[in-house]
Amino acid sequence: MLLYCEHISPRLSYIMELIGNEIFYEPFRLTTDKTSFLTETGPKINYSPFRLTAGEFFIHNHSLLFETGIREQVITCFSFRELTAFFETDADYPFDIFAAAFYLLSRYEEYLSFKPDEYGRFPFRDSLASRENFLETPLVNYWLEDFKKVLREKFPELLFRLKDFKFLPSYDIDMAFSYKYKGFFRNAGGFARSLLKGEWSRLLDRWDVLFQKKKDPFDAYEWLDSLHLYCRTRAYYFFLLAREQKGVDKNISPALPQMRSLVAYLSNGYTVGIHPSWQSGDDEQLLRQEIDCLENITGLPAKYSRQHYIRMTLPRTYRSLLNAGIEKDFSMGYGGANGFRASIASSFYWYDLEQERQTNLMLFPFCFMDANSFYENKLTANEAMMELLGYYRRIKRVNGLMITIWHNSFFGTDPMFAGWKEVYEIFLKDEIYWDM
Repeated sequence: MLLYCEHISPRLSYIMELIGNEIFYEPFRLTTDKTSFLTETGPKINYSPFRLTAGEFFIHNHSLLFETGIREQVITCFSFRELTAFFETDADYPFDIFAAAFYLLSRYEEYLSFKPDEYGRFPFRDSLASRENFLETPLVNYWLEDFKKVLREKFPELLFRLKDFKFLPSYDIDMAFSYKYKGFFRNAGGFARSLLKGEWSRLLDRWDVLFQKKKDPFDAYEWLDSLHLYCRTRAYYFFLLAREQKGVDKNISPALPQMRSLVAYLSNGYTVGIHPSWQSGDDEQLLRQEIDCLENITGLPAKYSRQHYIRMTLPRTYRSLLNAGIEKDFSMGYGGANGFRASIASSFYWYDLEQERQTNLMLFPFCFMDANSFYENKLTANEAMMELLGYYRRIKRVNGLMITIWHNSFFGTDPMFAGWKEVYEIFLKDEIYWDM
């Protein structure tokens, strides 16, 4: 489809390629030649301040896609066919869908000044999506579905891309085992804490595991294997491989043969990626060391990543990943709330707003993480199931990409996570009931 504009900017080229590939099979054809646009007989969009011809679809452009630099944007939201929208205009479409989508996908607001949360992250409560109550909606996908209907009414001959719903489960292995392989001092400290707190069942549980009387409570790998095999599910595993265990980096050492064996075992049947440690967020050399460690174990290039604790600062984090050779990142989501951080349930390339360019880093946004439901929202396993089904239905409505994050600890025998294993099994096995 041909699109006329007065000026072709990097921002415009980026969003038109993204939207073109999302709803058609190719990007829009952009032109600044008014004569060629007027003589075009096929479907065409005029993206400028003024209407040119009766045969066009006219979108009055907002200035955002033609600006350079980053500044506070005046955003006033309004309701549009039961959806939230902004950058309102008076044209054939009531708002500048291209500029609004760019604002959300580029994470424009995260380049502005903000007060970090307790972990130094952009707080989800400060996001436009949270303030305007569309965090749990893949709003950009919904906009595009509506946009397709309007275009089809104007140009019945248009052919749109047919998409299929995709579900992709992923796992963060940042505590591979609860007790095993942690060494004398860490286990001694664990015994002491349980003793001081009077947690006799945990003390006995640790004793039985260490003396091989029972399975480690976080060891759910064979069970997950069986579940994936039954459901024919493609899954991704992300491993925390910090050399030094401190702070929130609590996994067992990647130097241990048992940890290396686990990584190698899972890499044979699944896609594995790096789970960059908290420590590596301030040290690109350390990030490279952790990636090298993963590559050394698997014998494969490490191209996938997800940030531990979703520690992410734009643009620094994504630039570091690119410098380290990462091609696909699964961190686009919040560490404090479930939902759609970029308001989309589709993969897309990251746009570096400071450098004004599209990068080669493909982002895969997640909508649900077990830890958010359990620790932040205090949900039971059954309540989390209802939350999951809600995301499924909203994403299925637009045939989008549903990515979930799980931790092996939720699927073992730790009584704190009772019921989560059963709920997850039902969710994966009984897709026939998801639409009910």
